[in-house]
Amino acid sequence: MWITAKRIGNLLENYHKASSLTFTIQDGPQAGQSVPHVHIHIVPRKVGDFENNDEIYDAIDESDKDLKKILDLDKERKDRSPQERVEEANEYRKLLS
Repeated sequence: MWITAKRIGNLLENYHKASSLTFTIQDGPQAGQSVPHVHIHIVPRKVGDFENNDEIYDAIDESDKDLKKILDLDKERKDRSPQERVEEANEYRKLLS
Protein backbone atom coordinates (compact mmCIF):
# COMPACT_ATOMS: atom_id res chain seq x y z
CA MET A 1 0.00 0.00 0.00
CA TRP A 2 2.82 2.42 0.87
CA ILE A 3 4.66 1.68 -2.37
CA THR A 4 1.51 2.55 -4.32
CA ALA A 5 0.93 5.68 -2.21
CA LYS A 6 4.48 6.86 -2.85
CA ARG A 7 4.11 6.29 -6.61
CA ILE A 8 0.80 8.15 -6.72
CA GLY A 9 2.22 10.86 -4.45
CA ASN A 10 5.14 11.53 -6.79
CA LEU A 11 2.75 11.87 -9.74
CA LEU A 12 0.42 14.20 -7.80
CA GLU A 13 3.36 16.28 -6.56
CA ASN A 14 4.42 16.91 -10.17
CA TYR A 15 0.84 17.38 -11.40
CA HIS A 16 0.07 20.04 -8.76
CA LYS A 17 3.54 21.64 -9.04
CA ALA A 18 4.11 21.01 -5.34
CA SER A 19 7.51 20.63 -3.66
CA SER A 20 6.68 17.98 -1.04
CA LEU A 21 4.02 15.57 0.17
CA THR A 22 2.31 14.77 3.45
CA PHE A 23 1.04 11.19 3.87
CA THR A 24 -1.36 10.36 6.72
CA ILE A 25 -3.48 7.44 7.89
CA GLN A 26 -6.11 7.93 10.57
CA ASP A 27 -6.95 4.52 12.03
CA GLY A 28 -10.01 4.58 14.29
CA PRO A 29 -12.42 7.32 15.34
CA GLN A 30 -10.18 8.70 18.10
CA ALA A 31 -7.47 9.19 15.47
CA GLY A 32 -9.89 11.20 13.32
CA GLN A 33 -10.86 8.46 10.88
CA SER A 34 -14.06 9.62 9.21
CA VAL A 35 -14.75 6.61 6.98
CA PRO A 36 -14.47 3.01 8.20
CA HIS A 37 -11.93 1.71 5.67
CA VAL A 38 -8.20 2.05 5.35
CA HIS A 39 -6.98 4.87 3.14
CA ILE A 40 -4.01 7.19 2.93
CA HIS A 41 -4.31 10.94 2.62
CA ILE A 42 -1.77 12.23 0.10
CA VAL A 43 -1.51 16.00 0.38
CA PRO A 44 0.73 17.89 -2.07
CA ARG A 45 2.62 20.62 -0.21
CA LYS A 46 4.12 23.96 -1.23
CA VAL A 47 6.60 26.26 0.47
CA GLY A 48 4.82 28.39 3.07
CA ASP A 49 1.46 26.63 2.86
CA PHE A 50 1.45 26.58 6.69
CA GLU A 51 3.32 28.87 9.07
CA ASN A 52 3.97 25.90 11.39
CA ASN A 53 4.42 22.70 9.40
CA ASP A 54 2.51 20.55 11.92
CA GLU A 55 -0.62 22.65 11.36
CA ILE A 56 -1.29 20.34 8.41
CA TYR A 57 -2.63 17.73 10.83
CA ASP A 58 -5.18 20.14 12.30
CA ALA A 59 -6.15 21.17 8.78
CA ILE A 60 -6.68 17.56 7.74
CA ASP A 61 -9.22 17.30 10.55
CA GLU A 62 -11.09 20.36 9.26
CA SER A 63 -13.49 20.29 6.34
CA ASP A 64 -12.10 19.69 2.87
CA LYS A 65 -13.25 23.15 1.87
CA ASP A 66 -11.07 24.83 4.49
CA LEU A 67 -8.06 22.66 3.61
CA LYS A 68 -8.33 23.55 -0.07
CA LYS A 69 -8.26 27.26 0.82
CA ILE A 70 -5.18 26.86 3.02
CA LEU A 71 -3.20 24.79 0.53
CA ASP A 72 -4.09 27.01 -2.42
CA LEU A 73 -3.84 24.05 -4.81
CA ASP A 74 -7.17 24.65 -6.50
CA LYS A 75 -8.02 28.29 -5.77
CA GLU A 76 -10.75 28.34 -8.42
CA ARG A 77 -12.13 24.90 -7.55
CA LYS A 78 -15.87 24.48 -7.06
CA ASP A 79 -17.93 21.39 -6.22
CA ARG A 80 -17.81 19.10 -9.21
CA SER A 81 -20.61 17.33 -11.03
CA PRO A 82 -20.50 13.53 -11.40
CA GLN A 83 -19.32 14.01 -15.00
CA GLU A 84 -16.53 16.33 -13.89
CA ARG A 85 -15.45 13.76 -11.31
CA VAL A 86 -15.29 11.11 -14.04
CA GLU A 87 -13.15 13.43 -16.16
CA GLU A 88 -10.81 14.11 -13.21
CA ALA A 89 -10.52 10.36 -12.56
CA ASN A 90 -9.63 9.88 -16.22
CA GLU A 91 -6.88 12.53 -15.94
CA TYR A 92 -5.41 10.78 -12.88
CA ARG A 93 -5.76 7.43 -14.67
CA LYS A 94 -3.52 8.82 -17.45
CA LEU A 95 -0.92 9.76 -14.83
CA LEU A 96 -0.89 6.19 -13.55
CA SER A 97 -0.62 4.50 -16.96
